[in-house]
Amino acid sequence: MSRAPRERRNPTRLGRAARYTWAAPTSAFGLTVGVLTLATRGRAQVRRGVIEFHGGFASWLADRFGFAAMTLGHVIIGCDPLSLDRCRDHEHVHVRQVERWGPFFLPAYVVAGVWSWCRTRSAYYENPFEREAFGEDARRRRGPTA
Repeated sequence: MSRAPRERRNPTRLGRAARYTWAAPTSAFGLTVGVLTLATRGRAQVRRGVIEFHGGFASWLADRFGFAAMTLGHVIIGCDPLSLDRCRDHEHVHVRQVERWGPFFLPAYVVAGVWSWCRTRSAYYENPFEREAFGEDARRRRGPTA
């Protein structure tokens, strides 16, 4: 009997608690943005174990910094529900990255972006964290048999 990859298996409560705890510093930052979003008439929803915020402050941030959705721990900030739906799989790759890197994720992401920019002038598309997420997106589009 073949085992599913680690991310796809049903985690134990202890394992899930450990991942949420390890990601907590980044999630705390995301929750701060979420509270500001709710205070400015934004909305929240829970999808696949992650809190998603949209509208209000989240929309302002997205417009100001030019993103449709962004992951901060177990929190995803999006400009609107459609953007969250469209970006959810990509952003969940980042959630798993935060679960691996914990409090080191944000600094590692920034350093990787700076390094990528110095080498290729693309801090976003050549960032290894984004390349992993885009790779997962491509694999999902090709389907399970590819």
